[in-house]
Amino acid sequence: MMKQCNSLEEVRKEVDNIDEELVKLIAKRTHYIRQAAAFKESVEEVKTGDRIDFILSRVRHRAIDLGVSPNMISELFEIMINEMVETEIAELKNRNKF
Repeated sequence: MMKQCNSLEEVRKEVDNIDEELVKLIAKRTHYIRQAAAFKESVEEVKTGDRIDFILSRVRHRAIDLGVSPNMISELFEIMINEMVETEIAELKNRNKF
């Protein structure tokens, strides 16, 4: 449940706390993306368009449910996914799977 803030300072503190949690969650997601690379044998398996489309569709719908701009959410996720695809590819290269 979201609380009602009584000052700009309090709002900023809450936003800063959320930003901290977002960074932690992105780090956690990255950890699992690195693990996913261990189950893949090629770049083609990393860049699966169907999975990416599924994720983007799911987060767009969730954004709509929560009253957040689906365009903003999908853009954020596209950036994150693109970076994490590069992370997975680097993991594959480190294992000499090319």
